[in-house]
Amino acid sequence: MPRNHAWAPKQWQLSMLKGEHRLTTTRPLQASLSDTGPEMNDGDDISFAPSTERDNYVTERDTAEQANLLAATTTATGSIELQQEISNSFLQYALSIILGRAIPDARDGLKPVHRRILYAMDQLSLVPTGTHRKCARVVGEVLGKFHPHGDMAVYDALVRLAQDFSTNHPLIDGHGNFGSIDADPAAAMRYTECKLTPLSQAALLQDLNEDTVEYIANFDGNEKEPTVLPARLPVLLINGASGIAVGMATNVPPHNLKEILAACSALVTARQKQQTVTDKKLLQLVPAPDFPTGAFILGTSGAEQLYSTGNGGIVMRATTEIENVVVGKKGQSRNAIIIKELPYQVNKAALLEKIAALVNDKKLDGIADLRDESDRDGIRVVIELKRDAVAAVVLNNLYKKTSLQSTFSGNFLALMSNGDGATSSLVPQRFTLRQALDCFLDFRFSTIRKKSKFQLSKVESRLHIVEGLLLALAKVDEVIKIVRSSPDPKVAKEKVKQMLGATEEQTESILRLQLGQLTRLNKGKLDEEKSDLLASQSELKNLLDVDNAVYDVMKGEFKELSTKFGVERKSRIMIEDDGELSEMDLIRNSRSVIVVLRSGYIKRMPLGTFESQGRGTKGKRGAFDGGTGEQGDEIAHCFTCNDHDTLLMVTQNGIAHGIRAYQIPIGSRTAKGQAIPSVLPLGAADTITAVLRISEFVEDVYLVLATEHGFIKRTPVSAFGNMTGRGLTIATLEEGDSLKWCQLCTDNGSILLGTKKGMATRFAASEIRPTGRTSRGVQAMKLREGDSIADMNVLGCEKNTKGPMSDARDFVLAVTAQGFGKRIPRSDFRIQHRGGKGVVAIKFKKNTTDQVCALAAARESDEILLITAKGIIVRQQVSQIPAQSRTATGVLVQRLDDGDYITTVSRVPEYEETDNDAT
Repeated sequence: MPRNHAWAPKQWQLSMLKGEHRLTTTRPLQASLSDTGPEMNDGDDISFAPSTERDNYVTERDTAEQANLLAATTTATGSIELQQEISNSFLQYALSIILGRAIPDARDGLKPVHRRILYAMDQLSLVPTGTHRKCARVVGEVLGKFHPHGDMAVYDALVRLAQDFSTNHPLIDGHGNFGSIDADPAAAMRYTECKLTPLSQAALLQDLNEDTVEYIANFDGNEKEPTVLPARLPVLLINGASGIAVGMATNVPPHNLKEILAACSALVTARQKQQTVTDKKLLQLVPAPDFPTGAFILGTSGAEQLYSTGNGGIVMRATTEIENVVVGKKGQSRNAIIIKELPYQVNKAALLEKIAALVNDKKLDGIADLRDESDRDGIRVVIELKRDAVAAVVLNNLYKKTSLQSTFSGNFLALMSNGDGATSSLVPQRFTLRQALDCFLDFRFSTIRKKSKFQLSKVESRLHIVEGLLLALAKVDEVIKIVRSSPDPKVAKEKVKQMLGATEEQTESILRLQLGQLTRLNKGKLDEEKSDLLASQSELKNLLDVDNAVYDVMKGEFKELSTKFGVERKSRIMIEDDGELSEMDLIRNSRSVIVVLRSGYIKRMPLGTFESQGRGTKGKRGAFDGGTGEQGDEIAHCFTCNDHDTLLMVTQNGIAHGIRAYQIPIGSRTAKGQAIPSVLPLGAADTITAVLRISEFVEDVYLVLATEHGFIKRTPVSAFGNMTGRGLTIATLEEGDSLKWCQLCTDNGSILLGTKKGMATRFAASEIRPTGRTSRGVQAMKLREGDSIADMNVLGCEKNTKGPMSDARDFVLAVTAQGFGKRIPRSDFRIQHRGGKGVVAIKFKKNTTDQVCALAAARESDEILLITAKGIIVRQQVSQIPAQSRTATGVLVQRLDDGDYITTVSRVPEYEETDNDAT
């Protein structure tokens, strides 16, 4: 019930009116209420109509007037209907909450309490260049002058404006404990201090004293407060807002300042050209929200729905990495999931409690330990995994069962003007992204016009005075004579006014001149000032008359603010394959080097990291060594590829996993890389034994697989088109055997196999009958005792044959583990039948234990990478390696340190950039 109603003791009665039961209460009415309004009879309906015919909504003032009419409506016995009374009182309460507390204004993006806090701080001169003041002083100022509510309501609002994990650009610079992402409360207001940030000063309060906004009386009529702040930024979208009113709520996510201002500039340019920015272009400029806590945004479909309808869900996922951490006193290592960024508004402490509860209830397997190592530098939550746990599986379960993956339910609702933009015309309205930007641009346009009008009046007033002073200086002797001969200032004022034909204001300014100002130099300054004032007057009139001039000012403001306050996007977008914009469209198809360590780490490096070097040099370190030289730190695979290539990674058990090259994390030359289980769903005992890069899946192309014991098989590439997260079985192996090599070939190609003891055989690929994924294969070569396959290569078809594999290479490059190598003409390896012992490919130096590590096809124009067990990489031209016969021992191609040896030789692929490669 309204608080101003003086209720008497209630006497409830049940009256029969028009055959209906109505519960009424009898009470005496206030004279002020009963004397106002038209005379009404019992049972008459009171309609809540707008105040004018033009308005199609009910304002707070309309509701108050209708409430008075309702309170004055009495029956013949002096009773008032309880149903109508409750309805009226509830409407008043609802409108008070909607218009005065919970819903932000779309123009400056602030709720009344936030606006009053910033205005009070501005009045207290808590500028960014000044010192901090106690928050209790600010809260007291707001309560005493503008906001008659509880002190904690004001302080909580002030605290949120200072939290960098709640808003992208805090409007208050806090000093002290202002809470944390663990939902820890802020310290008491008597301990904390605050002042305005540069952004709030420049973007919200800068034009406040230039008659840009309206002022209204405060709650007691002793102070004035602005109805809205002259915002230069769409703060509602940049910092977001949330609020729950009566029957409605708002939840606007924060956005990136640069992207929002770019969209504003595009809309302003379209207005200048009388064009329209398409929805697609707008979504390209603002693809999704940007949360202050970072993390990932999964797809753009939710954002598109939110921007087009005003309601939609944004799926967020935490940023995680897989690291190898040392645990226990013995220094044992195990995989661990490291959480570095959380979704927006996720309570870290509650998240850890949830994970611990799931582990204790045995609803989440694979976790050995959980700890929080976060500090002032950022979030770091360590989830240690059990030795037999698959990191990808545990992570997927965390996404499903905890708030590591959550949805932000956006609801665009704000107070918007319904026509003239007056405060009394504000109504809650659901809006789209375009409507929010248009609302702000219209407001900023009118603000600049009001500012220009105010400045023009100041300029014209000063110009009027300057013109009067110039009149006086032109007749300075006569003015002095009149002043000296006049009996009093009043007479002097009238005589000077008549002589010069000046106005009242000009005459007063002339008589206030000092004798020292009546010089020729001062006249020159006045002439210069008049010229500047005339130029300003012309510019300001142009702003008042020409719309495009105002739009140019707006674009200049946006560019200035974007340069000064803009930051890069924090929330990264994982683009879905929606047919419009794929992830590959955003990634350049650059050439990279992929390195896989035997210890289970993988990384990607730009090829430009290794410039071409001469034969016989030591090379550069290309992988982490740790100073141990242990076998676990040796390089197992190193090859070059294009970032758009599909990498088929094969384990020793015959399981293949597919991944794009750009999905492998980038690492420096000396970095160890990232644990393979964080990239692929591999078990603890799985090892990557072969990696194949596939640029495209074409018809009539086969996958040739070879094992260490000499078995070989051929399977169509189409059988691997639908790779799953668990991988696919590509070969059945005998006990003790392992799958080591994987290459592409056609029916026209030939296959070259080389053994560690220097033997080689070449046979036609057509001799291998194509089989299914799970077959074992056939014997490729007879091996001598103690010998095993060292390398397998597809030589391609002859030069006069056309087809997808027709890039025949002229030489076979043989490289040994101790750094010797040579080029052998391909013609020296004649095609034989499958299953033979082969011929000699290379001989070794005497009294050495050298063995073949690579036997690869190459051209003279090719470049190769030589990689050693300790991570040293040399990049050199094949033409620098001399051509020799099969029985020669070769030359030194890489100088090795003691205990080091060559493990891998990789050919640098030719770079082909497509037209749609993103830069």
